[in-house]
Amino acid sequence: MLEFEQNTDGSVIKEVSEATFMQDVVEASKERPVIVDFWAPWCGPCKTLGPQLEEAVKATNGAVTMAKVNVDENQMIAGQMQVQSIPTVFAFSNGQPVDGFQGAVSASEIKAFVDRVVAANGVEVESGLDNAVASAEQMLNEGDFEAAIETFSAILEEDANNLKSYILIDPNTNYVIAESNSDGQIEPASMTKVMTGYIVADQIEQGMISNDDNVLISRKAWKMEGSRMFIEVGKRVSVKDLLKGLVIQSGNDAAVALAEYVAGSEQIFVDVMNEYASVLGLRNTLFQNSTGLPDADHFTSVRDPVSYTHLTLPTILLV
Repeated sequence: MLEFEQNTDGSVIKEVSEATFMQDVVEASKERPVIVDFWAPWCGPCKTLGPQLEEAVKATNGAVTMAKVNVDENQMIAGQMQVQSIPTVFAFSNGQPVDGFQGAVSASEIKAFVDRVVAANGVEVESGLDNAVASAEQMLNEGDFEAAIETFSAILEEDANNLKSYILIDPNTNYVIAESNSDGQIEPASMTKVMTGYIVADQIEQGMISNDDNVLISRKAWKMEGSRMFIEVGKRVSVKDLLKGLVIQSGNDAAVALAEYVAGSEQIFVDVMNEYASVLGLRNTLFQNSTGLPDADHFTSVRDPVSYTHLTLPTILLV
């Protein structure tokens, strides 16, 4: 398990000001990534996002640190970073903003964002559960299925309080090792983008569009909240770069831009997504957008994504 030194005050989370931003964010990010949370005391969504983000940062055991910027007290920094609404979150690495999102997002998306920042810095933070999973996978590879099942079951029981449903499948045999409420409805969140990317890649393979096509960025795509790749309205971005933004940064703006380019509008693209879902046999999935942003009628199950994420995707390489 990797451990990192904490800040001199013993914390990985600190309040920063205009006077300390350069030292505590820009310079500090040259040593390890710094996640910056722009917030205000009167902001309702900030009160929800802040603690969840802090928890996710603490779980990295110091692989990243967090800086909190009160925009009411530090308007100059907010202006320089072009913060137009709050909460807004940026990740700094090597002195530069490299990722971010805007608005309240789900806990799973927050964790995915923090994990992405850690991974981009070339660090893997292991836990006891990580080691247990690795041991169970080794048992599977060695053919010791009974021991693997017992280990995976113990892992699932250990984290049962956080699991509404789960399914564990051997990818080589499709044997279901363990499951609970695997057909129950869950929010797909950014897993939605797997289907978005699948359709775009399929369109490329069929010759309908090209990786080199330049996509005009609409105002709708530019204004998307949540995780973004920060594309600018009126600019043209290649399909290849938008796919990278979709996969690497989980960009909601990239998802909408691609959807509009493929189908003419995001709503028509959603109809295409649901047609693909039907063809792939996803019985408990319904899409309402291309991004995974919350919607009461946007859902899947833990079983359904297995039906297409393990398939051989269209052979489009993001290189």
